[in-house]
Amino acid sequence: MKRRWIIPFLVLVVILLAVAVIVFVLPNVSNAPTTHGPGSTTTGTVAPTPATLPDTITVDQPLPEAAITSPLTITGKARGNWFFEASAPVELKDASGVVIAHGIAQAQGDWMTTNFVPFTATLTFTKPVTKTGTLVLKNDNPSGDPAKQKQLNIPVVFQ
Repeated sequence: MKRRWIIPFLVLVVILLAVAVIVFVLPNVSNAPTTHGPGSTTTGTVAPTPATLPDTITVDQPLPEAAITSPLTITGKARGNWFFEASAPVELKDASGVVIAHGIAQAQGDWMTTNFVPFTATLTFTKPVTKTGTLVLKNDNPSGDPAKQKQLNIPVVFQ
């Protein structure tokens, strides 16, 4: 009588193991690193995302950790109050924090709004000795009040 339960018990164990594999293992396989050529490893489902200060500014180009060259074109969108007189300062620093270029992000639409306004900027620079740096976008803060100062730092790689 005890032997009649062995086969149904084993079938139940196999079904539970199969369900566990489907639920816990297979979803993680799609996120596993995949190789695309010698020395290149990327994650299948992770795409580069733009740098952002939530609900304030988004920089579409360059993306964080992007390889950049001169001249560097910067594009994105920011709330109108990020700008003053339709412009806001932009800096490019090397890994030591030395400013190697500065310029102005220019609003491409009506900046006297709280809506998002597209902007562009172009920086020309000489490639520094350091391999990495930081692109810094600041809101234009004519008051000089530190409490009103905002900035977005984007890591970059000099190519």
